Amino acid sequence: MTPGRFSRRRRRPAGAPRVGFWGLLGSGNLGNDGSLEAVLAFIRAEHPEATVDFLCAGPEWVTARYGHPATRMHWNRSEYRSASSLPAIARKVLGKGIDAIRTAAWVRRCDVVIVPGMGVLEVDDLPLRPWGTPYSLFLMCASSRLFGTKTALVSVGADMIRQRLTRWLITSAAKLAHYRSYRDTFSRDAMRRMGVDTSDDAVYPDLAFGLPSPPEIPDAVGAVGVGVMSYYGGNGDRHRADEIHAAYGDTMKRFVRWLVDNGHRVRLFIGDQEDAIVAQEIVSDLRTHRSELESSRVVAEPMASLADLMQQMSSVDTVVATRYHNVLCALKLEKPTLSIGYAAKNEALMAEMGLGDFCQSARSVDFDRLIEQFAALECRREQLKRTMAERNAENARRLERQFAVLSATVLPAPGAPVPAE
Repeated sequence: MTPGRFSRRRRRPAGAPRVGFWGLLGSGNLGNDGSLEAVLAFIRAEHPEATVDFLCAGPEWVTARYGHPATRMHWNRSEYRSASSLPAIARKVLGKGIDAIRTAAWVRRCDVVIVPGMGVLEVDDLPLRPWGTPYSLFLMCASSRLFGTKTALVSVGADMIRQRLTRWLITSAAKLAHYRSYRDTFSRDAMRRMGVDTSDDAVYPDLAFGLPSPPEIPDAVGAVGVGVMSYYGGNGDRHRADEIHAAYGDTMKRFVRWLVDNGHRVRLFIGDQEDAIVAQEIVSDLRTHRSELESSRVVAEPMASLADLMQQMSSVDTVVATRYHNVLCALKLEKPTLSIGYAAKNEALMAEMGLGDFCQSARSVDFDRLIEQFAALECRREQLKRTMAERNAENARRLERQFAVLSATVLPAPGAPVPAE
């Protein structure tokens, strides 16, 4: 499409496209970083001449892990803290203006900006404000149009957005992108219902399905992985967030006690740094109510990536999880899985992988039904594993097709015109 009128062009020497990655990367969310790693591996393998840069939430972590330069997404380092005082509010307002300039300067240096997966177009299921990530995404996509930089939203998640300003920012950003694909048909349908023309948009699997799998550990029989989340509901639940959090936590504690009482070993998983608090609360609960239990029966170890998560998951037999990418990794490893989800994306993923009967909502977990579902999951183990193996093979083929499309349509050919410095 036609670049902005300020996009003066010059020729770059052949073979050195500048690829930018944008998103809440390096902030402790294992799913976001795992999606990045899948696309970064593709860039390194198929476009080794490319120079890579980041505009992200955790630039220090990203640079240390991947060895590429990175810029902080927000000038205001207190962006995600509540502003109650007048100076804090003024700093936030000032930061929004500064971020517009910083984002434009970063985008102008890139030939293409890739948003690798993530739920950037679904913001109602988590307590996010319009002037946070939605505003930042809009700034990036608008800057890309202004300077003729291509933007690719790759296998992203989306959902219907009720808040008007947030919906406008998200849909406007999506319309400005040069390439869009979704990780499920639910996401594409949601964007269509919000007024985005999705007739040329494709659906591909979540990018994390493209990550390598660790080898199976043979002594996993009987071990159960439990993925927990620091869950407070979504944007519409702010008035009862603490109630939802407490009810979810109490049910997960009760379920883990039931597992150990029935002879299972338990390994706790997280998907974000803040989830570690919930895992520790479960361990403390066991020490109180099952003080005689051997410490090796329940394990909660730190992890820094989806690779670490999958390595730990390879040591369990069955998984019960809340975080979307905890569920996804379990399915990728062909573990019989029960989803206690917080968004429609969990149910869509489970249905796509043949486990649609094994879902509950984290907003109101039914303990008795959870036990019944767990028993049914164990009974259907072999059938479900065969189904997951077939779906995983197809997911790998579809992701290869998407990477071929990206190479052909988004990444600039050697010697193509790019923005002037």
